[in-house]
Amino acid sequence: MSAGMATNSKGQAWFCTTGLPSDVVVDVNGMTFHLHKFPLMAKSKKLHELITEQEAKFTPDTVTDERNSENEEKEEIQAAAAVAEDEELYCQLRFSDFPGGPETFEMAAMFCYAVKIELSSSNVASLRCAAEVLEMTEEFCEDNLISKTERFFSQTVLQSLRDSIETLKSCECLMPLVESLGIVEKCIDSIATKVSAMDPSLFSLPENEATPIAGGRNMGTTTRSTAGGDRWLDELTFVTSPLFIRLIITMKSQNLNHEIIENCLLLYAKKRIPGINRTNRKPLPSSKPSEIEQKELLETIITNLPEQNCTRSSTTVKLFFGMLRTSNILNASDDCKSILEKKIGSQFEHATLDDLLMPSYSYLSETLYDVDCVQRILAQFLDSSEDKTSALMLVGKLIDGYLSEIALDANLKPDKFFELAVALPEQARLYDDGLYRSVDVYIKAHPWITESDREKVSGVLDCRKLTLEACTHAAQNERLPLRAVVQVLFFEQLQLRHAIAGTLMSADMAMALTHSDSDKSPTTTRHGVTEHDETVVTTGDDDDDDVTWRAAVRENQVLRLGMDTMRTRVHELERECTTMKKAIEKIDKVGPDGWRKKFGCKFKTQVCDSHEQTVVETRKGRRTHRTHHHHSSR
Repeated sequence: MSAGMATNSKGQAWFCTTGLPSDVVVDVNGMTFHLHKFPLMAKSKKLHELITEQEAKFTPDTVTDERNSENEEKEEIQAAAAVAEDEELYCQLRFSDFPGGPETFEMAAMFCYAVKIELSSSNVASLRCAAEVLEMTEEFCEDNLISKTERFFSQTVLQSLRDSIETLKSCECLMPLVESLGIVEKCIDSIATKVSAMDPSLFSLPENEATPIAGGRNMGTTTRSTAGGDRWLDELTFVTSPLFIRLIITMKSQNLNHEIIENCLLLYAKKRIPGINRTNRKPLPSSKPSEIEQKELLETIITNLPEQNCTRSSTTVKLFFGMLRTSNILNASDDCKSILEKKIGSQFEHATLDDLLMPSYSYLSETLYDVDCVQRILAQFLDSSEDKTSALMLVGKLIDGYLSEIALDANLKPDKFFELAVALPEQARLYDDGLYRSVDVYIKAHPWITESDREKVSGVLDCRKLTLEACTHAAQNERLPLRAVVQVLFFEQLQLRHAIAGTLMSADMAMALTHSDSDKSPTTTRHGVTEHDETVVTTGDDDDDDVTWRAAVRENQVLRLGMDTMRTRVHELERECTTMKKAIEKIDKVGPDGWRKKFGCKFKTQVCDSHEQTVVETRKGRRTHRTHHHHSSR
């Protein structure tokens, strides 16, 4: 029968052209199939029962009696025509919700006609459900569709991770029948088992390798796909959320690697929830879910994240920040936000400035950015018990860059700026140049703040940790309060003195080395002539010694030139300091003790006088000068 079979589809009708007129019409979800009852009845117990019931209900005798009783006055030929019409209609069957739709029923019908069908991981679940509905059991017919699909499912699909995922994807539209057949549970168990035996590195998230520029921003990204180019992990993101969460719960029950579970959840959230990945603007493959559905899915993913700290990378932190930003937009629960903040805080050193610049979505906050959230994340980072000496330095630079950005916000209060600036411990900053830049930007952007607020903001600076360049800029910065400028001048003077002392030490060491080389052998001159022998001894290193000696002389000259320059700068600072002291004394009528107490200057007046350490040419001159100064002071 299969050799002479052909199919023909016309609109919403499907015909089996075997040379015989069809005697069964089956309506499947609006699609009509014109078939023959004997092939169907031979394979399907359900179709056999339905066709037999139709034949028993609509026999020709019954139809003739009904027609004659209703139309007794009609002629016999009209009754015969009505009987023929009814004979054509009595074998009509209807399936309003057939699993897999018309496509699956077509394959089941072809199987009844002994036509070979191609089983695959994408259609085996629907065919198994169709065979269950049509009762195509082994008891009714040998090697029937149920046994054929079961064998393919267990021997082929469940042996492959990719095929198991593909079959699981097809199960959503087959609920609840596919669930009762155990196909969903078997697919989930197969996936979890095979994943547990794999290398966790295969589950690494695609990394965005960015070129960093100043301030922690990124410019240009290149994406690295998952390891080995394997696409099955991406296919997992197309599984519907209820089945995916069931898979995650099964993975957790089997104590799978936490990194695998976390990366699967992050990748699923990245692909299924719009807005988490700001660099990915591609539309979703299916219709966009509603905000309620997005919120429920996001909260479910967050609550299933492992508590342990897993993957530490900039990609992971970026996704966590994206989820936190989306949680604020969708108004997710506070518990979910706290989980994300804790996750970010455990690896805060991998964040970038772009990650921190989250807009504020709260009606209670007037600031442009969510500063409170960054403060909470920073607190989580500082509360962690792990060794983070190097990480602390990275976070210090990150916070300084963040302060420079938010300092431009006109609604940022001085207290909020101060709290975030002093939240980091002292060892987080090697230099305070970045913090000084933030303070300068804030004071410049907020010229209306009071003098006390200006002093409070500038009070976060440690002038001892400013470089010479920053001190020079701050000393000439008219926006800084007077107290800050005085402190900067004082510590700049100390730095210059230390630099001069170091220069003198280097120069003395260079001269000492030069003299020691020339006086090392008392019986040998620098040109190799001995006192006891008039013979000229030529050494092989004579030229090298001359070069070394000339280099030492040049270095000494350069050092002394730099020393003179710094001495000039010290004198300039002394004059500036003296001028400022006179101005302060005029302002404050209380006296020297009063202005020192007011401005917090704990150093005495004479510290600005550097004549005590005036640089002279030789050590003897320095000693003589110090002695002379000591006697004159008396």
